[in-house]
Amino acid sequence: MSTNLEVSNWKYSSFLINQNNNFNRNEILKVLSPENIDDAYNVISSWKGYSPTPLIILNKLNEKLKFNKIFYKDESKRFHLKSFKALGGAYAVEKIIKGNGKKVISTATAGNHGRSVAWGSQKNGLKCKIFISEFVSETRAEVMRNFGADVIRVKGNYEDSLNECINQSNENNWQIVQDVAWENYKLVPKLTMAGYSVMMKEISEQIKNEKISHIILQAGVGGMAAAMVVGIARYLDHVPKIIVVEPDNAACVLESIRSGKIEKISIEKESIMGGMSCGEVSLVPWEILKNSVDYCVTVSDDYISKTVKFLANRQFSDEKIIGGECSTPGISSLIGLNNNTELKKKISLSEDSNILLFGCEGDADEELYQKLLTE
Repeated sequence: MSTNLEVSNWKYSSFLINQNNNFNRNEILKVLSPENIDDAYNVISSWKGYSPTPLIILNKLNEKLKFNKIFYKDESKRFHLKSFKALGGAYAVEKIIKGNGKKVISTATAGNHGRSVAWGSQKNGLKCKIFISEFVSETRAEVMRNFGADVIRVKGNYEDSLNECINQSNENNWQIVQDVAWENYKLVPKLTMAGYSVMMKEISEQIKNEKISHIILQAGVGGMAAAMVVGIARYLDHVPKIIVVEPDNAACVLESIRSGKIEKISIEKESIMGGMSCGEVSLVPWEILKNSVDYCVTVSDDYISKTVKFLANRQFSDEKIIGGECSTPGISSLIGLNNNTELKKKISLSEDSNILLFGCEGDADEELYQKLLTE
């Protein structure tokens, strides 16, 4: 069966135009300064084993969708951590511990952020306490233990694990390195986002003279999406249409953009895309996303397994790509938007379009990845 037959009936779940869209480079760079962004690149690019991750062209998918090019940033090859999160947590650990005297780092995670924090702690000779919810797989927990972390499982969801992390850290004087911001806790999330922005620095050099027309950004609490917007403001001359994609049962950015203020949503059913199954957008990302995003789109879990398989089986590209569950929604939402002729025209998707997608993780959860491959 051809790829065309497989994807011609794919649909997105919901779509929203941001009525408050007004991309302002200067305002964005007030939230995260050029100095912070440049420092992150200078530090991270000096780490042992650093090299830019590949920017792959999904030429076979493009033969079906008929744009100019579809670029895919392959973060499965980021250091040995298999995720873009390697750039954030580890960098924040290195920056925040300088001179503060704390010997124990703590964080709550759905998996990839904790792996980065554990790695950063190990590199800097620090103890690390990682709090995970009952929904985080034992496979992910074991990887963090392999980086020397003490992993504490908490009953409930991600938010419950974060609350427990904050409580125990306050009691024990541990340094929290979290990728989520709250009142009076904004420096570390900003450092984390500065780390993520390295991806856009690399992309700006990899695309050479091509202009990106559309960029689709995955959002959980919004850190990666906002960091890429910051990267656009810092590194790209041309501002693309910015689309945020979320799981349809965890669309906290979409609902916040709809109302113009942060909305906390109740997640009735956790998405397989665990790293994106978040009920509330973080404060710092919100400051960036609320006016810079053009469109929000949501997708169901229905296309995750097929997308993982198509990437692995070279049906989207000449190259075999290992893309985990959270690498899929950019692709599935693009296909869904393309299949809606009226909407495709409205958001200016055409044969001249250059679309940038993010393969934000590889088989970071190996057990789940193998399951998705064989479903």
